[in-house]
Amino acid sequence: MMDNAVANLQSVLHQVRRAERDANRPDETVSLIAVSKTFDAAHIRPVLAAGQRVFGENRVQEAKEKWPGLREAFGDIELHLIGPLQSNKAAEAVALFDCIHTVDRPKIARALADEMARQGRAPKLFVQVNTGAEPQKAGVLPEEADAFIAACRTGYGLSVAGLMCIPPVDDNPSPHFALLRKIALRNGLTGLSMGMSSDFEQAIRLGATHVRVGSAIFGHR
Repeated sequence: MMDNAVANLQSVLHQVRRAERDANRPDETVSLIAVSKTFDAAHIRPVLAAGQRVFGENRVQEAKEKWPGLREAFGDIELHLIGPLQSNKAAEAVALFDCIHTVDRPKIARALADEMARQGRAPKLFVQVNTGAEPQKAGVLPEEADAFIAACRTGYGLSVAGLMCIPPVDDNPSPHFALLRKIALRNGLTGLSMGMSSDFEQAIRLGATHVRVGSAIFGHR
């Protein structure tokens, strides 16, 4: 499985670059986030050794156990939190992550603003939009996104880097990606975190700047 991950990484990178060219976008305008959630350090090391430096984790506690040692060994790692964040984990998230993709409610915005000021750290922040309005899923509703982005900026003094979405599993993802891009454009945002293992090429065609790919690299747990 570990040997496969390196070959898979190269294949995914090739697909990302091809999708960039097909969309008439410059090479390397899309950041590949290798989603390493549930995989231990032994599985991640070969992918690091192959040159990948951008990784995504779902849970603060799991990342806290794995990544300090890997950072010590490999240096310039960029770590993204792509799973839900609880306000009581904001301090650890700000200390550990370089980018947080799941800002979705005032309580989290306030907790992050407080911790960023206290720690003097400024991870990039993405607002998560629940494009499918799924009741079980995190994210601000599309019709409330503009107001929440404005509140993050003016109410909490946060710099918002972009938007993130996870389309409903059974839907065609393209309309969701297009909606996210539309919301980003009208709010002057350039970052679009969208696209996973099954649909990242579609996401790149529709403007993704960050794609979150796990199973296509590491396989299924």
